[in-house]
This record gives sequence, structure tokens and C-alpha cells, in this order.
Amino acid sequence: MSRIRAARLAPVVEMAARAEREAARMLGRCQGQLTQAEMKLGELERYRADYQQQWLDEGRKGVSGQWLMNYQRFLSQLESAIGQQSQSVNWHRDNLTKARAAWQERYARLEGLRKLVQRYIDEARMAEDKREQRLLDELAQRLLQHGAE
Repeated sequence: MSRIRAARLAPVVEMAARAEREAARMLGRCQGQLTQAEMKLGELERYRADYQQQWLDEGRKGVSGQWLMNYQRFLSQLESAIGQQSQSVNWHRDNLTKARAAWQERYARLEGLRKLVQRYIDEARMAEDKREQRLLDELAQRLLQHGAE
């Protein structure tokens, strides 16, 4: 009976395994997207630092009012881009957290099903072993009875 229950669960285990694999793929995608967003943010921040260093270098030489206005306008745009990219990083980080939780849930479900199937298989094996032992005991009793006759 337990083997039959284990066999009946096979399609459920397979569905759970597919769901877990899909969740793992999504987790990987989310991790990759977060990594890309963080790299882009890092590039923007390095560009801002380079641009600010340029300001210091040019400022020592003396700059025109037009150059200063252009610098400030560009720096403002750059700060805005950094702010947007920082929001993107946070969004991707939240997505990654959700994807990790979804994967952990599916993984736990799959492992629970696998343990249940293994328990059913173990129960069937124990019942089979008991049945075989009972048959051997009966056979031994018959042999003893026939030997005594």
C-alpha cells in the first residue's frame, strides 16, 4: 500500500521539482539584474567622482561663468541619474529578496514531498520484510512439524 502511495505522489513531486527549478532560474535572473544595476550605479558614481576631480583641476586654472553653469547643469543631471539608478538597485534588491523567498518555499515543499515519498517507500520495505519473515517462520514451523512426524 505504501509503495502505491509513493507512486501516486510521483507526479506531484515532479511538479514541485519543476516549480523549484523555475524559482531557482528566476532567483538567478534577479541576482544577475541586481548585479548589473549595481555595476551601472558604480559606473555613474565613478563618473561623478572623475567629473568632480575635473572641476577641481579646471577650477585651479580659472573657469568662465558659462563653463561653471554647464558644469552645474551636467552635475545636476548626473546626480538625478545616480538617484534613479539607486532606486533601481533597491527595486532589484527587493525583487531578489522576493525571488529568494519564493525559491526557499518551493524548495522546502519539494524536500517535504521527497521525505514523504521516502517514508512511504521505507514503510513498504519494512512491511515486505515482515511479510517475508512471517513466511519464513511459517515455513520453518512446517518443516519442524513434518520432521517431527
